[in-house]
Amino acid sequence: MRIEIPEQKKFIYQSSVPIRWGDMDAFNHVNNTVYFRYLEICRLDWMRSIGYVTNLQGEGLLIVNAFCNFYRQLTYPGDVLVKMYASDPGRTTFETWATMELASDPGVIYAAGGSTAIWVDFPSQKARALPDWLRTYVS
Repeated sequence: MRIEIPEQKKFIYQSSVPIRWGDMDAFNHVNNTVYFRYLEICRLDWMRSIGYVTNLQGEGLLIVNAFCNFYRQLTYPGDVLVKMYASDPGRTTFETWATMELASDPGVIYAAGGSTAIWVDFPSQKARALPDWLRTYVS
């Protein structure tokens, strides 16, 4: 099943991630699981860039689902340019989307993925309303 990235989305961040030799598998291409790591690296870089610091005694973001569509194989060496977008902020959640291309092959999408992020109170493990400061980034 292919999940399509929506037309209506807001660009919020981009990150360059080096492909490591160890990211490759026996088929001599980046293992599918590593694409999720690239998405995570970009998401965490974005969160740091807006001043968010995880506080397990307070509130923060959790990912409740994730997907990735694979279009072309990535191989070592190279740098993956991950472009992150947000859309559909709700009361407690918003969607994140990302495209992945090689820095040496700009404009060609090698993979695209995304996730649903939910704002939670970590100690009680309950959803909370997105804070206004975060909503300004994802709306």
